[in-house]
This record gives sequence, C-alpha cells and structure tokens, in this order.
Amino acid sequence: MTELNKAHTVVPAGDPAPSPAPKASAQKDASLWMDTWRSLLRNPWFVVSATLLVMLIAVALFPQLFTDHNPRDCPLSRSRQEPSAEHWFGTDIQGCDYYTRVIYGAGNSMAVGVIVTLSILVLGSLLGLLAAYFGGWVDAVLMRLTDLIFAIPYMLGALVFLAARQERSVWDVAFILIVFTWPTMARLMRGSVLAVINNDYVTAARALGAGPLTIMRRHIIPNSLGPVVGYAAVYTGVIIGAEATLTFLGVGLQLPAISWGLQLNDAQSYLQQMPHLLTFPLIFVALTVFAFTTMGEALRDALDPKSKKR
Repeated sequence: MTELNKAHTVVPAGDPAPSPAPKASAQKDASLWMDTWRSLLRNPWFVVSATLLVMLIAVALFPQLFTDHNPRDCPLSRSRQEPSAEHWFGTDIQGCDYYTRVIYGAGNSMAVGVIVTLSILVLGSLLGLLAAYFGGWVDAVLMRLTDLIFAIPYMLGALVFLAARQERSVWDVAFILIVFTWPTMARLMRGSVLAVINNDYVTAARALGAGPLTIMRRHIIPNSLGPVVGYAAVYTGVIIGAEATLTFLGVGLQLPAISWGLQLNDAQSYLQQMPHLLTFPLIFVALTVFAFTTMGEALRDALDPKSKKR
C-alpha cells in the first residue's frame, strides 16, 4: 500500500522543478565559440594575417616603440638620401627620415579604416536588420535609399565632396566614406537575416510569444552576423586603400598630417629619381589590405554556419 501511494504522489503545480534550459543554452553558446576559435587556429592564413595585423596595429598605436626619430625632424642637409644603415628607408625631399614617416603614417591611415568600418557595421547592420525583419514599407524605403546611394560610385562621390572642402581631417574623410559605403553593409545584413528569419527556431520563438527585440537579439543577430563580420574585416582593408587613393589624388588627408596616402602623393613627382619614396608606403598599404582581406575570409569561413556545412 505504501508503494502504491508513492507511485501516485503528485508534484504540486506551484513548485515546478528548475529548468536546465538557460544553463544548457549557455553551454551550447560556449561550445560554438570554442569550435569557431579552434577552426580559426587551424587555418594557417588566419594565423599569418592575425600576426601581421597585431604588428601593424602596434605600429599604428605605439609608433615611438619602433623608431627613435622625430617624424618632423627634417633637416634639408640630408635630403634625398638613399636607404642606408642610418636611414633604413632613406630620406625624402625635405630630409625627413622616411622609415619614421612610414611608421607614423600608419596611425592616420588605419584610423580612417577602423572608424569607417565600425560605423558602417553598426549602421548598416541595424538598417539591414530592420528592413528584413519588418519588411513592407520599412524594407521598401530603406532599400530605395540604398539604391539611390548605390547609383553614385563611392570613390567618385567621395572625390567630389572632399574636393569641395577647404580642410580635410581624418574625421572629414571618414564621414564622407561612411555616407557612401554603409548601403553595402545594409544589403549584406538584410540578405543574411532573410536567410534565417524563417528557420524553425525563429518560428518557435514567435509561437512562444517572444517579442521582436527578443527574437532579433537572441535568434536572428547571432545567426546572421557571420558573413557581415567577415566582410567588415575585408572592408577595413578596402577603406584603407580608398583613403590612400583619395589622398594620392589630392582630395584626402592634408598636411601637416602624416599618412601613407600623403607619402604616395609626394612620391609621384620623384618616381624615377627616388623610387623608394613610392615603394615603402605602397608595401605597407598592400600588406595592410592583404592582412585584413585574409582575416575577413578566415572569419567568414569560421563564423558563417553555411560555410561550415560545405
């Protein structure tokens, strides 16, 4: 009789057992991040690009650790010297130590790339998310706006607007590039969201009464950001190259700023007599673009669930 009573004992409805779901979800997320990290470390191109980027970022943030010279110490008595043991990259027309100028030029060049990329990543991802999730007139308005900006090639638009400005600082160049490049990120995020918005876990969340913010934060954004983050890393290199191009054309950063683009602009008049003035900043621009592009491709492969399945 005692065993029968135990078998029919009912647990009170008001005292449910604690759910292990949050803990299981956290463990799953941690496992996914660990898998992503292992995948990145197994990719030799990621290791190479990450090492190169760490070095370039260190140069940009702490140039004084890599040279003892003052970039503005430019006696004319040592003008136009070839690369030597004393001046590794030679000197420019003003007598400045060119290695020091290239090292200090990393700061402004990379600052433009990082500012623009972070800005369009936030702005473009937000607008692309809203367009894909709500659809209807929200999607129509935002996509027509992107079409309008896409009608103007971003380099041409930046060239025209920057040429009209009297002064052009890092923030001026970055702002113009943001205006003309955010639609690309918005389109990419929109497509990524549309690929996951009808998946079973999103439908189940809606059926359980989850609101739009909860669904976007917990289910859509984490599963949509892979391609966007990878592309953002690639785009950082593109923007750094764009800044160098605009400055080379005379509509980017201005003196007394120091940047790779300004060095390329100055070197074009002395290409035959002093080719090293063009070679060294060009190598740094190429290495930076290569590092960000390779890093972006590695991140895309590791973070994009579709690429994992392939």
